[in-house]
Amino acid sequence: MSSVEIDAYDDADRWQWVCPQGHRSWEATNNHFWCKLCADLASQGEDVEPEFSELVNQSTRETFQRDEITIRDYRQKTA
Repeated sequence: MSSVEIDAYDDADRWQWVCPQGHRSWEATNNHFWCKLCADLASQGEDVEPEFSELVNQSTRETFQRDEITIRDYRQKTA
């Protein structure tokens, strides 16, 4: 199984990842992802699911499941 790390506060790193609908407005939860634009579309009656379990790397078109992705905040110092 492959795994990746995404720096949540590095725009270049984060923005290469999109939801299955191609939006960059996703947020990670413990067990899945949620997309604000998908939620907005769903509330307007569109047939999209705002909660999903995978992200797509725009650069490589590879898809990774939530358990293969680690979200890091590299602004925080580690001891």
